[in-house]
Amino acid sequence: MSARRPQRVELREVAPRDGLQDEKQILSVDEKVRFIELLAETGVPLIEATSFVHPKRVPQLADAETVFTRVRDLESPDLRLLTLVPNIRGYDRAVDVNVKSIALFTAASEGFNQKNINASIAESLERFKPICERAKDDGVWIRGYVSTAFGCPYEGLVSPDDVARVVEAMEPFGCDEIALGDTIGTATPESTAEVLQKVSQVMDISRLALHMHDVLGRAVANIEVGWEQGVSKFDASTAGLGGCPYAPGAPGNVSMTRVVALFDRLGVETGVDKERVTLAQGYIATVLGKES
Repeated sequence: MSARRPQRVELREVAPRDGLQDEKQILSVDEKVRFIELLAETGVPLIEATSFVHPKRVPQLADAETVFTRVRDLESPDLRLLTLVPNIRGYDRAVDVNVKSIALFTAASEGFNQKNINASIAESLERFKPICERAKDDGVWIRGYVSTAFGCPYEGLVSPDDVARVVEAMEPFGCDEIALGDTIGTATPESTAEVLQKVSQVMDISRLALHMHDVLGRAVANIEVGWEQGVSKFDASTAGLGGCPYAPGAPGNVSMTRVVALFDRLGVETGVDKERVTLAQGYIATVLGKES
């Protein structure tokens, strides 16, 4: 195995936030807590637990404080619980319940940023500054999301140079990790390699993650290309839950079982227990009335 291809990868579980926010059905606090508890037993080192976006924007996650308070004791040196914050008000809500890891988000396309958060890319980055300053002072771990890194529902193709420029602009904020999102599932193995080659010129690829949405099975192929390029962090969603409420027609996240199967085939360690993932998948499928 070459030096560029990591022998171990870290999988990030995004179903409780990115998955459930796209569901029409609103789960109870008990159901969300149980789902996160089951996911914590799978061995993933990071779970995106909830979002401190305004409840009117994402009513499915309006109970963020209550859910996080119920699950925060699951955190350990082996498990990080991540929450999304859109602005300084969201950050205040998060730290009030002792959140230790946050995610911030922008996009590589102006059209998506305007539709998603009603701000330009430059304005969204300005919002990052005070949050990141506070987070660093508070010892809070930071993940930055760059959506539409491979295509935009409003502008079409996104230039890899534009993606690299956004990532480079985020570097002074001190993000511990930056995730590139294939928001509408248009990435190909070729475009994945091209974007990674550009981005690796402005940041260390060891801090990069890929968040792939699935179209005709391409997410797995794209993840394999990312791994070949040296990426060791990948998002996945148990039961393939999630899309994007601000990207019409966006396909769901790639399922955790498919990503684990890929790395099993490649002989790469994930530390994820497939049977535990299956249990969590069966639980959430039953709650949502979907086929497992």
